[in-house]
Amino acid sequence: MRFGYREACLRHETGARHPESSDRLRAIRRRLSRLHGVEYEEGDLATREALERVHDTAYLDEVEQFCADGGGTWDADTVAVGATWEAARASAGLSVWAANAALDGQQGHDTPFAIGRPPGHHAEPDEAMGFCFLGNAGVAAADALQRDGCDRVAVFDWDVHHGNGTQKMFYERGDVFYASIHERGLFPGTGFVDEPGRGEGEGSTLNVPYRGGCGDAEYCAAIDEALRPALERYGPDLIIVSAGFDAHEHDPISRMRVSTEGYGAMTRRMVDLCEDVDAALAFVLEGGYSLDALADSIAMVHETMHGRDPVEPDGEVNDRARERLDEVRAEHDL
Repeated sequence: MRFGYREACLRHETGARHPESSDRLRAIRRRLSRLHGVEYEEGDLATREALERVHDTAYLDEVEQFCADGGGTWDADTVAVGATWEAARASAGLSVWAANAALDGQQGHDTPFAIGRPPGHHAEPDEAMGFCFLGNAGVAAADALQRDGCDRVAVFDWDVHHGNGTQKMFYERGDVFYASIHERGLFPGTGFVDEPGRGEGEGSTLNVPYRGGCGDAEYCAAIDEALRPALERYGPDLIIVSAGFDAHEHDPISRMRVSTEGYGAMTRRMVDLCEDVDAALAFVLEGGYSLDALADSIAMVHETMHGRDPVEPDGEVNDRARERLDEVRAEHDL
């Protein structure tokens, strides 16, 4: 795979005890150094024009000035230093690079994966939260729509937390489909089944809020039974995976039970889905706070893209997850 990476992302310092640290990128890079076929691209810093497609101008001015003044604590979870503004623009820019590389035909072994930080899916149009300042996947989706031949984009968010920011950016738009599998009850407490979009975006938001304890079988079933039929009907030109790895069974901040192999199985499903709907595929890093689990899972995505056959889930979908999938399918008439 081609991984988007920029040194500026390391200079966003969050403090010794913060789970979203620069050690995440270092761990990923160490793990990828042991694999064949890994290439890196720097991309460009996201332009103000690209950011303003999904963020309010006054908010961007506020964040830029906050960082220029040395940063500090934006909220209880979200902190900045002087270098954070450049890091956030770098992270968003890498996501834009990934979307455009995918649309330019870089697929298969060359599929793009942006490994920037800070992450983005909690950043709302006018507010930072949940470690996030700029909506990386949202910026990339809106930018991709400026290209000839790209009329619809889907963002599939498998991070364990709901991407409230990405959903809010596109909730009333029909040109971006947002889908999320997340743990019910975790931060930020959003992402319910009965939030299908509004106005022109009616039917273009799909949430699968599972209870804790779900693993490979439940996640793969959500792709097979909800995401696939929804996107077959929607017909995106590009699918961006908001790839957080904090639903991993060894992640310290969730109760989900997805295995490293499970991320391979989900990746294989996304490759197959993109082939079937004739969509390009790109990945954008979100969360993941066990360094080993994060690095191993991204290595699994890479190896799957290079032909490894991941182990398929062998368990049954648990009863509560089955009930939730039935609700989702009924909400979207799938």
